[in-house]
Amino acid sequence: MSTQHPDNITTPFFSDSELLAGEAEVKEAFFVFSQLGCYEQMWDSEGKEVDNHIVEKLLSRYGDFFIKKPLGKDFRLTYRVPNPSVEKEQGKILLETLHSIPRAFDVVKTAGLDIPPIFEVIIPMTTSHLELLRVKNYYEKIIIGQCNTPLGSEKIKVKEWVGDFQPESINIIPLFEDMQSLINCDSIVSKYLHGQKGVEYQRVFLARSDPALNYGSASAVLLSKIALQKLQNLQDVKGIQILPIMGVGGAPMRGNFTPNNVNNCGEEYPSVQTFTIQSSFKYDHPFRDVANAVDMLNHRRRRPALQIDEKRAVKLIEKMKTVYHRQIKDMADLVNGISMFIPKRRARKLHIGLFGYSRSLKGISLPRAIGFCASFYSIGIPPELLSLSGLNEKEFDELHELYVKVDDDLRDAAKFLNKTNLGRMPKSVKDGVLEVLDRIDADPDPEYCDITTRIYDNFKAMRTAGMTTDIKEAAWKRGFLG
Repeated sequence: MSTQHPDNITTPFFSDSELLAGEAEVKEAFFVFSQLGCYEQMWDSEGKEVDNHIVEKLLSRYGDFFIKKPLGKDFRLTYRVPNPSVEKEQGKILLETLHSIPRAFDVVKTAGLDIPPIFEVIIPMTTSHLELLRVKNYYEKIIIGQCNTPLGSEKIKVKEWVGDFQPESINIIPLFEDMQSLINCDSIVSKYLHGQKGVEYQRVFLARSDPALNYGSASAVLLSKIALQKLQNLQDVKGIQILPIMGVGGAPMRGNFTPNNVNNCGEEYPSVQTFTIQSSFKYDHPFRDVANAVDMLNHRRRRPALQIDEKRAVKLIEKMKTVYHRQIKDMADLVNGISMFIPKRRARKLHIGLFGYSRSLKGISLPRAIGFCASFYSIGIPPELLSLSGLNEKEFDELHELYVKVDDDLRDAAKFLNKTNLGRMPKSVKDGVLEVLDRIDADPDPEYCDITTRIYDNFKAMRTAGMTTDIKEAAWKRGFLG
């Protein structure tokens, strides 16, 4: 699944601007389908201006391609919509997006196709089955239910006036992002499925970035594994396919999912059906490597989830989370200050006040996950190294049993460590990271240290004119923004 997450440093060739928006995102959708071999494009209406005419634009510009390989059959276009339970001010965007689904079907019918191009939507920050049922019921009872409503004195039905409404139902994909929801994902999905007939499969989206931001990188991995195991068990009980989607990014903190690391991620999460191909994966690596990696993903065989001792995992998470929250509290001001200079890669609404929501941790406002990671990496403090000092030697060994590729991920992260800057961090961070370094292989890049030292020195001295340029240079060295 290609997504629009703005974690890339390289500007794609089809965009006239570093800031992808509007028509460039339409070109992107065609590019990932026709050139990269992705089967699905997430179309994001959460926190950004969305183009609900995307199906019409794709068909009008690339009609020959999509008539031979229709959306809804050969390729999927899947909306991510706001969740009004969390994003009340964006609730009407949800309704607008749902109302656009039958209109997209009308568009393909004029081209001689009879396949709904859009039939699934993703609900972020799901915490209850009721949030899913509200969306499903609104679509089926309000949008489809209006078909036979008589209008005025002539009693003409809506469908006689403007045409029928298809598809008659849509699939709802929950996106679980916090600890409680990830641990309870099987219960939420089970309650949602209860009483529904003829369900062939249920897709379930597991976030990887926000749990890492909220609880630490290793904790996010363990939460993902708990959720995948529970979904595996639910599949066995329900007798229908539960198909997990894993929202991984290129930074080690956000999944370490790069074209040269897809096999590692497949071994860590063997039961995942769909991995997200975010912007850095697509644009910060050679085209041939990206296309080959997508092909490998498309041909991999899904296997049962790795079994994990949930009680042991939760115990480790709680210990790491406690240390992590203290470290993040001590780093919040610095991270928020650096984040002001992180370059933007997608046109998104502000995540404050009327225009959206901010991420927060224990009452501390933080940047979104990509800006959060980019800020840490830009000063040479890999955020993956936080939280782990909460484990003693025995518990760190236990972590290795539960988190298969922990050494690989930490080694990849430690390349971006700046020990000079580490010595200038708050005591909780400095002492914690030094303790972790005694347990892992770390080989920092000297050139990267020079850049991140300059960034930190200039920020502290309030010499901010060239900050964004230096941050871009560091991101080029990493091969991703955040």
